[in-house]
Amino acid sequence: MEHLTKNTFREVVEKSGKPVIVDFWATWCGPCQMLAPILEELDKEREDLVVAKVDVDREPELAAQFQVVSIPTVLLMRDGKIAARSVGYMPKEQLCRTLGI
Repeated sequence: MEHLTKNTFREVVEKSGKPVIVDFWATWCGPCQMLAPILEELDKEREDLVVAKVDVDREPELAAQFQVVSIPTVLLMRDGKIAARSVGYMPKEQLCRTLGI
């Protein structure tokens, strides 16, 4: 699982040949901690996706750029553009449906 910064975001997300799930999270966020194992599962199970994380405390500019006002926020990025957005914790099946994956 990739940990993105403003310096690596473009390289990983915009230049990926695969859809990228980007999880905006923080260490102090309970729902973020609940969502983490689900994203780890997806990272292991889905060869057709890249799963990445952005710590909003360390990368507030990225959070602002993508209008993240509540966490966890999960974006599905395709070709560098937002294809789907999920806000808050949800079970794996619901997250996959919401993101269309």
